[in-house]
Parts: sequence; C-alpha cells; structure tokens
Amino acid sequence: KLITFNRTKQLQLHVTMIITMLNGIMGSIHFGILVNFKFESNVRIISQIERRLENMRLVSHNVYKKMVMCLQGNMGSDVDKRHKKLPVTALSQSMLDGGSQLGDESLIGKMMEVCGEAENKLALEQSQHEVQLEREILEPLNQLAEVDIPNILKQRKHLAKLVLDFDSAKARCQATKAFPTAANAQAMAAKVDILKEEMDEAQNKMEICKDQVAADMYIFSSKEGEYARYYVLLLEAQAEYHRKALASIESVLPTIQSQQDKWTEKPAFGTALEEHLKRTSREVALPIEACIMMLLETGMQEEGLFRIAAGASKLKKLKAALDCSTSQLEEFYSDPHAVAGALKSYLRELPEPLMTYQLYEEWIQASSISDPDKRLQGLWVVCDMLPKANKTNFRYLVKFLAKLSLESDVNKMTASNIAIVLGPNLLWAKTEGSLAEMAATTSVHVVSIIELIINHASWFFPEGKTTIESSRKFQTWNFQLPPQKRSQT
Repeated sequence: KLITFNRTKQLQLHVTMIITMLNGIMGSIHFGILVNFKFESNVRIISQIERRLENMRLVSHNVYKKMVMCLQGNMGSDVDKRHKKLPVTALSQSMLDGGSQLGDESLIGKMMEVCGEAENKLALEQSQHEVQLEREILEPLNQLAEVDIPNILKQRKHLAKLVLDFDSAKARCQATKAFPTAANAQAMAAKVDILKEEMDEAQNKMEICKDQVAADMYIFSSKEGEYARYYVLLLEAQAEYHRKALASIESVLPTIQSQQDKWTEKPAFGTALEEHLKRTSREVALPIEACIMMLLETGMQEEGLFRIAAGASKLKKLKAALDCSTSQLEEFYSDPHAVAGALKSYLRELPEPLMTYQLYEEWIQASSISDPDKRLQGLWVVCDMLPKANKTNFRYLVKFLAKLSLESDVNKMTASNIAIVLGPNLLWAKTEGSLAEMAATTSVHVVSIIELIINHASWFFPEGKTTIESSRKFQTWNFQLPPQKRSQT
C-alpha cells in the first residue's frame, strides 16, 4: 500500500507538472500571438511602404541600366576623354580628313570640311550632356537603387531577426517559469532573472530597430517627390542638349547652303531655265548654245537632222558631258545626230516648256486666227510676252532653226519638218499624260506656230543677235574647236 501510495503521488506530481508546462506554453503562445498581432497592426502601413520600396528599387535599377546603354561615351570619364571616344567624333574626323584630301576645288570636299566641324561641335555637346546626365541623374539613381533602398530593406530584415530573437528569449523565460522546483528554488529564480533580462534586452533592441525602420520608411516616402525630380531633370537636360545641338547646326546651315548655291557645276538637264542661267551667269543655256555651235560646224547639211535618232550610248555620254560643263566635246562633232538629240532632250526635260505653261492658251488662240496677217501679229504679241530669259533662248534657237531651214535642199529639213520634230519639245499643255497624248492634242497648233516663227524669224526677232555664225563667242566657255575647224572660223 505504501509503495502504491508513493507511486500515485509521483504520478499526480508528474501530471501537475505537465499541465503547468502546457499552461505556460499556451500562455506563451497566446502572449506571442497578441504581441505579433499588435506589431503587425502597427506596421501594416510600413509593410505597404516596404513593397513599394522593393518595386521602386527594381524599376530604378532597370531605368539606370537602360540609360547607361544610351550613353555613347565611357562611364566615369571626363568631357575630353568621353569626347574622343564618341562615334560622332570619329565621323567628324573622317569628314575633316576627306575634305582635306579632296581640297577646296571639290564641292564635296568643302561640304565635308564644314560638316566635319559641325559634327565635332555636336560631339562636344553630346559629351557635355552625357557628363551632366551621369552626375545629376545616373549617380543619384544608382545610389537610390543600389544603396538607399537596399539599406532600408536590410534594416527591415534585421528587424525580423530581432523579432525572432525576442520571441525565443521570451519562450525560454516562460518555459523556465513554468517548471519551478522546490529543491533548487534559489538557482531557478536567478536563472529566471537572467532570462528575463535577456528578453528585455531583446525587446529593447527590437523596439529600437522597429522605430528606426519605420522612421527610414516614412522619410523615404516623404522624399518620393524629390526622387521623382530626377526624371524632370532628365527631360530638362535632354531639351537643353537638343536646343544647343540645333543652334549649332543652324549656325552652319547658311554657310553650307551658300557654298551649295555658289557652286556652278550642277546638272543642266532637268533644271529650270532661270536657275541654270543664274547659276552659270549666262544669257543662253549652255546645252542650247553648245549644241547649236557644234551643229553650225558640222551638222547644217546633215540629212534628217533632229529627225534621225542618235545612238543611245553616245547621246547619254554627250548629255553627261554637258551636265558637268566640260569643254572637251571634240569627239561629238562627228555625230551631229547625237548633238541634235541632246538639244531635243534638253528642251523636253525642262520643268516648264521654253514657250511656258502660262502662255499656252495664248499661243493656241493666236494660232487659231484665220487671217494670216492677224495670226502673225497675234503670235508676235504672245512671243513678246515671254519672260526675258525664255525669250532670249527662244530667239537664239529660232535664229539657228531658220538658218538650218535654208539648207533644206541638202538636209531635207524644211521649216515644216523642223516644226514637226521640235514643236512638241517647245510647247505642251500642263496636264498629266504621256508624251504621245500631249503631242496628239497640241501637235497641229504647235507645228503651225513653230513653222510660222521659223519662216518669219527676222520679223519676229529683228533686234539683238541677228547672226550666230561665229564660234568665237562661244569660246568664253573655254569651248575648244577641233583643230581642223579652227582655221575655218
């Protein structure tokens, strides 16, 4: 019985200890839940800010990387070193070298020199712009993404560790209190005091860190407008850079345009008559005068002149030679049909016919007058209305055609035949359509107009250049006659 009684007492004691321990654990858990709930309630806003911080760190990091990729100079270098490494600087140097190699005799060489200097200024503006971006935007943005925000997030992780340390210290303290022993009460009390001090210290560290994290997050949140200012600075810097770049280009444009306008070696075919005459300081278009001078020497008795087509390759070569204003045309004297074809092509390729769009209706109306004398008078009135440049060139051409028709017994080119082949190249309507369509609608009137003017050339143009027999005048263009022709001139 005594043994049974003692065993029963021991069992009751063990049960009591287990119940006490469980109560302590449950109390500890309940206390922890309350504390955690209170903490989570207090830092709910902080958690939201934390998520914003992480998102902001990610986007700031991505923007920083993309902005660095936009830079063409080396990161961290000063203006001079960055300027030397820019692709625009290499382009500038290439242009300057090319301009120096071609020299001032070449328009391309002149353009390269001016453009090279302009590109160098642009490169300098770009290097200064990139240094400004790096200093005022990239460095602060990198500091934000890689230092400031990570430090706050690191403190937040440290706070989580301190919370765990506090919970652990608190659990140890509660567990020790839950198992008091009468045999060693004094030692147990001392141990409880030590554990309580550890718990208090852990709680103090946790609270301090919690306050610090909260303060950092609130401070960051309050400075979001300041951080957003980086993007305003970015656009302002870009706007200023582009303004300076535009000003640099605009300061050069008048110079380069002036050189372009002063350059006389431009294509004559397809260029407006007024523009060509102004550029070359001439009264008669170069292709008209050159072709007529060559035909006067070797083509006046050529049968079918203007009617028989020339070889395509020879015609193309002559047009190219006239376009570049070369004086080496001796080889074309032997092919009058190529020369006549070039003259026809020039007249046809004028943006506006030599007899003008503006007077088209007047020409047609005058040619429709039934009375011959009144018809001539009407055509003379319209002819007198031609712009000065057009009238001068038309007179020069008509004088030649009249002289050509005098040789019709040999060359078979009467005024009527000349009018048939050249008329559609002198006057056409300002309407869309093929050459055949335009010729069909105006051929009858145009042929009659040109034939009458050729037959009465001296009456239409009694003043000024009454003869075009001498080739010496044309040598003002450095035109070289073939050796066999010089003695005859």
